[in-house]
Amino acid sequence: MKRKRIVFLMSDTGGGHRAAADAIRAALELRYPGQYLFELVDVYRRYTPFPFTFMPEVYPRWVNAAGTSWGMGFKFANARYRGQLVMAFIHQFWKQGVRRLVEKHPGDVIVSVHSLFSRPVMRALNQTQFYRPPFVTVITDLVSTHAFWYEPDVERCLVPTQTAYARGLYYGLRPDQMRITGLPVHPQFMANLVEKAEARRRLGWDPHRPAVLMIGGGDGMGPVYETARAIDAQRLGIQFAIIAGRNRTLQRRLETSPWNQPTRVYPFVNNMPELMAAADILVTKAGPATICEACIAGLPIVLSGAVPGQEEGNVSYVVDHGAGVYAPSPDAVARTLSGWLAEGPARLAERAEQARALGRPNAVWEIADEIHAQAQVEPVRTRLRRRHPRQEPRLRPAPEDTFLL
Repeated sequence: MKRKRIVFLMSDTGGGHRAAADAIRAALELRYPGQYLFELVDVYRRYTPFPFTFMPEVYPRWVNAAGTSWGMGFKFANARYRGQLVMAFIHQFWKQGVRRLVEKHPGDVIVSVHSLFSRPVMRALNQTQFYRPPFVTVITDLVSTHAFWYEPDVERCLVPTQTAYARGLYYGLRPDQMRITGLPVHPQFMANLVEKAEARRRLGWDPHRPAVLMIGGGDGMGPVYETARAIDAQRLGIQFAIIAGRNRTLQRRLETSPWNQPTRVYPFVNNMPELMAAADILVTKAGPATICEACIAGLPIVLSGAVPGQEEGNVSYVVDHGAGVYAPSPDAVARTLSGWLAEGPARLAERAEQARALGRPNAVWEIADEIHAQAQVEPVRTRLRRRHPRQEPRLRPAPEDTFLL
């Protein structure tokens, strides 16, 4: 049986887009072994002109250094007509590159996990091909979903929350185009969750002392150092684990600081399930992927910050469901931890159950099944008219080995 091709449109602007694509790919490989070939295309890096090609480097610096301006831009374009104008402007710059993309990376299904790529790629397909592959958008923001996510011509738009679904209706998608699935979390995350005692044994943590895990994201974003020092000043009698991510400067600064409790500093890690299973409380910014993983692990969350515009809705989502609280300053985080620990283990266990109730561990399987279903559908007729009545539409497959990952 010939394997079908799935092309993921993503970018390394933050870790969530690649992580979502990897999670979905893994679920498809496990659920439908041997049936698919996959390609992950970093659209910014490979098919947009300067300065867009540097967005993977610009995004974390922009959010860290000038989050307010990022939020203003996010909100300005997050409206029906302004968003269309912005997207039309972007299309003029991206048109040639995106047309190269659809020519060089044909597939049986296209899956977009980034808000800016669905519309330009759909436009390129409709303007250059008589038939196109089915198109699936998997929204990787949790609540504050931007207007750019909602391309009306897609076959399926898979959304994480009821709020995201309602926004899709507002932006013109039909109810039958959308499905609420949750965010995709890698199957290995669920498979590697173990009991707390076993996780602590593997990590060498104290089996009895309360454990606080602090995550600054893959790039160590936000006031991680300042928050860690504020927690340390409380002398809470905890064991403290801090993940600095790829931020080597932050890692060295943390490693050379004195601490009032057992403190471990980690770089970018691949054993997040083990770390979350071992912890009692998570301190993190309001990133959607981390929130979803924490809820699946039953780990109550202290949200220390949020990217303006993009992550603000995530705060309400966590707080309103009782999965955590918002403490948007180092001192507020430290005071919150002190109060939670003073409530005792029974209340902390209740918070853990509230977080677990918000988890959707089956989301990635539901998404994989939706994409598999689209792979069985015939190519979609576009609005492009044939120039000659005898010209036959056809798809141009690339060599099979270019899709192997």
